[in-house]
Amino acid sequence: MATIILGLAGGLGLFLYGMNLMSDGIEKAAGDKLRHILEVFTKNKLSGLLVGIVFTGIIQSSSAATVMVVSFVNAGLMDLYQACGIVFGANIGTTVTSQLVSFNLSAIAPLFLFAGVIMVSFINNTMVKKVGEVVLGFGILFTGLTTMKDTMAFLKSSEAFVSFLSGLRSPFLAIFIGFAITSILQSSSVTVSILLLMASQGLIELQMCFFIVLGCNIGACSSALLASLNGKKMAKRAALIHFLFNVIGSAIFFVALLFIKDPLADFIIKFSGGDMGRAVANTHTSFKIVQVIMLFPFSNWIVKMTYALVRGTDDEEDVADNEPMYIGEHSLQNIVSAVPQATLEIERVGNMAIQSLEDSMTAFLNESMEDTEKIYKQEENINAICGAILDYLVKVNQNLSLPISDKKIMGGLFHIVNDIERIADHAKDIADLADNLISKDRHISVEAKEELIEMYQLTDELLLKALYTLKHRDDKYVNDMLDLESQVDEYEIKLQKRHIKRLAKQLCEPNAGLVFSDIITRLERVADHGMQIAYITLSDNTNLLDDETIREFKNA
Repeated sequence: MATIILGLAGGLGLFLYGMNLMSDGIEKAAGDKLRHILEVFTKNKLSGLLVGIVFTGIIQSSSAATVMVVSFVNAGLMDLYQACGIVFGANIGTTVTSQLVSFNLSAIAPLFLFAGVIMVSFINNTMVKKVGEVVLGFGILFTGLTTMKDTMAFLKSSEAFVSFLSGLRSPFLAIFIGFAITSILQSSSVTVSILLLMASQGLIELQMCFFIVLGCNIGACSSALLASLNGKKMAKRAALIHFLFNVIGSAIFFVALLFIKDPLADFIIKFSGGDMGRAVANTHTSFKIVQVIMLFPFSNWIVKMTYALVRGTDDEEDVADNEPMYIGEHSLQNIVSAVPQATLEIERVGNMAIQSLEDSMTAFLNESMEDTEKIYKQEENINAICGAILDYLVKVNQNLSLPISDKKIMGGLFHIVNDIERIADHAKDIADLADNLISKDRHISVEAKEELIEMYQLTDELLLKALYTLKHRDDKYVNDMLDLESQVDEYEIKLQKRHIKRLAKQLCEPNAGLVFSDIITRLERVADHGMQIAYITLSDNTNLLDDETIREFKNA
């Protein structure tokens, strides 16, 4: 018996490792493209359903797909109605694994192992290595299956084990077994594959497989529910969509199976050509398809149920001013969504820096420092959040499953965070200058204030367009930003000349004039940081910048 247990454990270990290697390899090689598909091609529930099927079929894990959906909803990248379609589709896509297993490809597993090792160990192309991990994972997966299958053949000689399975007549116990194993393994595909092997060895009846599959459906929800615990209310609702879909569908099937399990078993076995392994795989797929057909028309009701179960709204006030909103340990659970969530957090702190600059300029122009403490506190909050973002980026960058293209983007995000922190520093320095001017009862002319307003407005517009470029990663405002940067530079030269003329005519106080000169210099530097944000963002997407535009950015 010890040999049997060790054989099953070893086979299961190889199966799990092979599946994870395949999934990680796919995410590394094409994670950003898959993410782009999720972001762009899910504008309605029907397209989301199709994307969910294809996406999950590729990455071989409905748990990974739903965790990614939860993180996207948490980051505000998609709404619950879009998420609903993807979750429904993911439940069909996850059956691809059991279908592959049922076709008994173990005989060619050594070929995949050999090819995968060659690609990973002896070819220095990064993309080839990642594809090699997928091929190697496929081979390891089926090697594990072969080990488990051979070991299960010996289980027939265990009277205690055979007696337990043959005596399994309780649908509730069967559901619990499926739920428990899937919750532990975090994959319904793995549980169904094990069940498929057991059925093909004649160790369990198809009727009981029906109920174990239902338990697997419910157990598959655990990953998304765990991922949503530290998320916002919308993330919890997204996880509940997956949970409600599986619980409601399983409940309907449970009632129906109490009456039709025997004729249904006969039909599926006949449809599968008498192959019990194929019968279990077809059961898994058909249950999911029928479940989607039944519940898809009521998807809006399911979304509304999540609002009834998770009440209230997420307000920014729920998050401390010096704490990140979109990133944290919970957002590291799905590495493919790390970059968009980090980008949203950087955009948030960027808007805080822009607001801080506005507050400082308002204080200076109105010669009122009532909100001085607020400005200084905001700068401390920005520094704290920027520090948290940098720590998060370090952890993400160390993750071996990070998609290849995201590694390049990650380096740029480090620099962008520093640019935003410098913008906040300039805002604080302007507040200091204003405080110094007001405390000494010095003033600048109305004409000088009007000039500062014009230059500030150009700088503010440039910063907002830079953050838009960061968030959406497109070149919509490239020409606008280049023009704004040119205007800011011209304004600095022009205003410095006008300032010197006013000093010569004694139209302003010398000390106040120095402050004026310092502020326009700082606004010009802030504009430079805005251009740097846009340039780094677009440089990560080399197809968005031609050589001439790159030169213009560098000269700016």
